[in-house]
Amino acid sequence: MPAQRADARRNYALLLAVAEQEIAAHGADASLEQIARVAGVGSATVRRHFPSRHALLDAVFRGVIESLGARARELSDTADARAALLEWLRAVNGYVATIRGLAIALTRDCTASPAEAHEHCASAQLTEAGEPLVRRAAQDGALAPDVTISDLLALITGIALATEHHRDPAADADRLLDLAVAGISPRPGAPVGRAGAQRG
Repeated sequence: MPAQRADARRNYALLLAVAEQEIAAHGADASLEQIARVAGVGSATVRRHFPSRHALLDAVFRGVIESLGARARELSDTADARAALLEWLRAVNGYVATIRGLAIALTRDCTASPAEAHEHCASAQLTEAGEPLVRRAAQDGALAPDVTISDLLALITGIALATEHHRDPAADADRLLDLAVAGISPRPGAPVGRAGAQRG
């Protein structure tokens, strides 16, 4: 019995890793049969762990969000608050740009369709994870004080949707994020707030 449980855990982890790659390549319509073939397991094994496509998407998205939440906590004590925030934003940007469907999940109203767990939780969980990093960066003068975590996640979502069908979406999304960061960074001598940003 313990050996069977260990095999089941290995299969689950393998299927999640393969599913993430297939969703990155083919979006939310990635074939469960193809995932099974790449993982080297039978379709019955996939359906035993993930009885529906929704269950598979839920698991993939949940794993990504949990990983990003853990990374935000790791960065929370970094001395350079700006560097910590930017590192986390680039991690979010990389995932959202390459895992097709995640950007759409982040645009959904968190109070809508609560049965769809991956869409219901993604934006709220990322907002909660990133808020302390944004707050620290603003307190240190490394971020314009009226920029919110919701602003930044909306920005990343827009970048991901705009680059989704590019040849190298991750690279293009990273470049666009760098351009955006220059726009949201406070400038010495410039008035703070949206009015100042518009005048600059």
